[in-house]
Amino acid sequence: MNILRTYARLWTDDLDQALPLLEELTGEQPHLRLAFHEIALAAIGNFLIIAGPAEERARYAHASATVVVDGLDALQAPLTSAGATITTPATDGPTGRFLYARHADGAEVEYVEWRPDLVRRIIPG
Repeated sequence: MNILRTYARLWTDDLDQALPLLEELTGEQPHLRLAFHEIALAAIGNFLIIAGPAEERARYAHASATVVVDGLDALQAPLTSAGATITTPATDGPTGRFLYARHADGAEVEYVEWRPDLVRRIIPG
């Protein structure tokens, strides 16, 4: 299992208002933009912007980062052997599959396994 990308999470009420500054700071355009339930997301540089009503954003605020890996199945053994607890089991999502894990130190992380087409498009070969 390899980590392909790590995103810092930024929370906002309005995605379109947040993006111009991040476009200027990163010199990039969003490489991923999607909706998930009531939430709008955009990835730009190493930021994942999560927008929507505060009560909806709160459902995902327990995770401190989003980490893209090349295999969720291979990830679960190292997590549990290090004392992590899987708080949300592997679930299908709009970009592939994801799970949430609380590490032994209390940090909670969202791990995502992207669909192969996204890996080819976004991760440098």
